Amino acid sequence: MSLLSRAKLLFLLMPAMLGLSGCSSLGVLNAVLLKDSGSTLAASDVSYGRDERQKLDVYAPSDEPANTKRDVVVFVYGGSWDNGSRSNYSFAGRAFAAQGYVTVIGDYRLVPEHPYPDFVQDTASVVAWAHRNAARFGGDPDRIFLVGHSAGAYNAAMVAFAPDFLQAAGVSPRVVKGFAGLAGPYDFVPLDADASVAAFGHLKPSELRLSQPVNRITSGTYAPPAFLATGADDTTVRPRNTEQLAKVLRDHGHQVETKFYPDLGHAGLVLALSRPLRGKAPALDDVVAFFRGL
Repeated sequence: MSLLSRAKLLFLLMPAMLGLSGCSSLGVLNAVLLKDSGSTLAASDVSYGRDERQKLDVYAPSDEPANTKRDVVVFVYGGSWDNGSRSNYSFAGRAFAAQGYVTVIGDYRLVPEHPYPDFVQDTASVVAWAHRNAARFGGDPDRIFLVGHSAGAYNAAMVAFAPDFLQAAGVSPRVVKGFAGLAGPYDFVPLDADASVAAFGHLKPSELRLSQPVNRITSGTYAPPAFLATGADDTTVRPRNTEQLAKVLRDHGHQVETKFYPDLGHAGLVLALSRPLRGKAPALDDVVAFFRGL
């Protein structure tokens, strides 16, 4: 498809895509988005578990590393825990790889067959795989950064702030040096959406409480520095989730930075990572600047 044809199709699709309430249709747009140069698909369809969904892709900078190992980003996509595919987010993988990160994107098991905690355990397993294998791609196994959008931001937050998930995967929680949550649900009890009921409705009250990232923050437990961003016009995952997690982190003495992008909705925030749509919000620049500042 020519550059002009891509631009025309993007123009036609953009209004609908930016208004999406979910993430599954992002793959349609991913097919026509211009990707970042300076990146390469270094590995694909790599198994990190036995289930068909437990596979990942690795993106890497296309230039040779300069004597030092590169930081690693594990990107976790959203989709209400019931849909999504890593192949639909190559624009995100290439975006972070072009910024110098070895970037890992893994699928995870989905509801209804695999409710909480299965999808969080899978995200922890992807981090464990990155820790054990990043060096093969020029990455530093002890400098991993988590980035998640929507339900993926929830998964990443639980891995970042609930140390038992990484410990069960055989990895120290301290290998995670930073967390960037984009429009994540971090505090959604009582369950009032079909997606959260399907994923968490089977839990007892005490279990449900511990399934919320805001209830996993303590003063005495390691918590990586956090960058929390959301679109001010997000009606799918309300900005109060970002506000509440930031408050809890600050109340317990942990480092956190927040950004509220005006005139931006839910899907628009993850699309702003892509090369053609970065004018919507400087999300990529802000995440990278935060990580580099650490």
